Amino acid sequence: MSADGNTSTITFRPQGKSAQVAAGALLLDAAVAAGVAIDTPCGGQGRCGRCIVRVEEGQVSMPPNPHLTAGQREEGWVLSCTARVSGDATVSVPPRKERERVVSEEAAERAALSVSCDWPHYPLVRQVYLDITPPSLEDNATDLERLRMALKKKADIDEFHVGLPLMQRLAASLRQAQWRVTATLALEGETARLIDLRPGRARGPLLAAAVDIGTTNVVVDLLDLRNGRSLGRVSQRNKQVVKGEDVISRIIYAERHRGGLAELQGLVVGTVNELLEELARQHGFATTDIQDMAVAGNTTMIHLFLGLDPRHIREEPYVPTASHFPLTTATELGIAINPEARVYCLPAVAAYVGGDITAGVLSSCMFQAEQLTLFLDVGTNGEIALGNSDWMVTCACSAGPAFEGAGVRCGMRAVDGAIENVTISSTTLEPSLKVIGGGPPLGICGSGMIAALAEMLITGVIDKAGRINVPFVEGVMGKKRSRARRGDHGPEFVLAWARESGSGEDIVLTSVDIDNIVRAKAAIYAGITIMAKSIGIPLSDVEEVLIGGAFGQHINVEQSIQIGLLPDLPWERFRFLGNTSAWGADNVLLSKYARAKGEEVADTLTYLELIADGSFMDQFTAALFLPHTDIGSFPSVKALLEARETK
Repeated sequence: MSADGNTSTITFRPQGKSAQVAAGALLLDAAVAAGVAIDTPCGGQGRCGRCIVRVEEGQVSMPPNPHLTAGQREEGWVLSCTARVSGDATVSVPPRKERERVVSEEAAERAALSVSCDWPHYPLVRQVYLDITPPSLEDNATDLERLRMALKKKADIDEFHVGLPLMQRLAASLRQAQWRVTATLALEGETARLIDLRPGRARGPLLAAAVDIGTTNVVVDLLDLRNGRSLGRVSQRNKQVVKGEDVISRIIYAERHRGGLAELQGLVVGTVNELLEELARQHGFATTDIQDMAVAGNTTMIHLFLGLDPRHIREEPYVPTASHFPLTTATELGIAINPEARVYCLPAVAAYVGGDITAGVLSSCMFQAEQLTLFLDVGTNGEIALGNSDWMVTCACSAGPAFEGAGVRCGMRAVDGAIENVTISSTTLEPSLKVIGGGPPLGICGSGMIAALAEMLITGVIDKAGRINVPFVEGVMGKKRSRARRGDHGPEFVLAWARESGSGEDIVLTSVDIDNIVRAKAAIYAGITIMAKSIGIPLSDVEEVLIGGAFGQHINVEQSIQIGLLPDLPWERFRFLGNTSAWGADNVLLSKYARAKGEEVADTLTYLELIADGSFMDQFTAALFLPHTDIGSFPSVKALLEARETK
């Protein structure tokens, strides 16, 4: 602190530059005064997280911000555009690449918060090396009996079953291996089933595949059952999309087309097999080396995967064929792994709450939480759970595929080239884009849509009804360079000009796109509201919000609140968990205890049927505004909008 007590000296490293600023000044202002350049794509509004710096000595005051995790704050990381000087300090300004690394680690750290429930490592598939005594005139027990005795002696397995295909090869397999073999067994209650028999002692990983079948995308994790390690993950679009973008359209296709159900099953099985082949190429093994599989997905996706008739899922009273599914073999389903391998599907709860929500509750450990917890799996079919270790209720709402890129003119999946974040200057209305992979943008994914919508609302580009204010934008930017214009299908806003994009075409959000996004967020928020009201709990009482789903790990809390997708709660109550459906499938492969708990969770969850709730349409309609017709439910957004109107 200087002699007059009103100014502080801020020194920036490695530049070696200093500036004296008044107490309470922003660190960004101090950097400008010292001649130190710090990128601020959002214009210093605290919304992009790119101006991150580290306080090495001294102290600054830093308000809560969703761009920084608790661990990063403890290490001294702050946003220079929101942190304020409270005394002399030394601040490190890392190179741009280092700042990008720190910011990108936020998502990984949040995902790591999804701690395991400490399941004992106990996979239901194991391998046993056997050195079997060959038969002789004095000892002429059958080959199967010799195998049985060896397993009893080596692994204390009293009873096991062998399928006909393996039995047909048993004699040759034992003799070609000179009676030294590795038996792969799947435990089934008190018994076991022989699923593979190979010569010699097995080396390398014992492979299993965890599959998340989403309405839009399919994800496959490759696991080593020996140590529980994940060896790789791949994903691609569910091939069923060509027959319908949502579950209802696919149910209708299966019902109205001859062979439609078999066709849809073949498409999803083909998707899974292609992903297995990709993993096999990457890691240098045959797909038939995979000895176990677990599958999670919504109720319709599992019905189509198993070839079960789904038609009654969409007809009142909305009853699926089953909610707990029998073990099947890879051969029965046409899955290109070991033909004798078991395929386990996580149990569903109801017609529109499937094994993916069971997997999410399981992998997030919500079932043992003491605090009131809200779990969201945001996807084409938005599924929600609310409760704690004492009770849990769940519901589902059809959000549609907008957040996954479908039904949006320039929409795409969250892959390289997708705009994943947008900030818009409040003074110039020029957007700054963050693109996955760092290259020119090709389109916009779900997290980018949320960000763009929030920024357009806060800066006045759109009104609370989602209408693009073309005259306002033209007045600020000038008519010739205005990014708001009237297109072929109504008003639209240009995020990237053709010369800036990787597609050679303007990347825009149209009025139709905005309507689709608003309807998707309204469905999810209406589901949350009705669930809380049905048990008499105000949303403000929710102590933790867990956001699952592959899409959920990319969204920004502040921007999601601003559009009314998430309830207006303190940022520190939100946790991003990543693809909890896939993780749940991982868990049930690696531990029989997790599998048993998953079955219990599905039976414990109380299902709330929104279709039967007469207030759903009222709540949905109320949520078709930004953020909501009841602006009092979103005090932080109300304050932002009032501040903008005051300017």
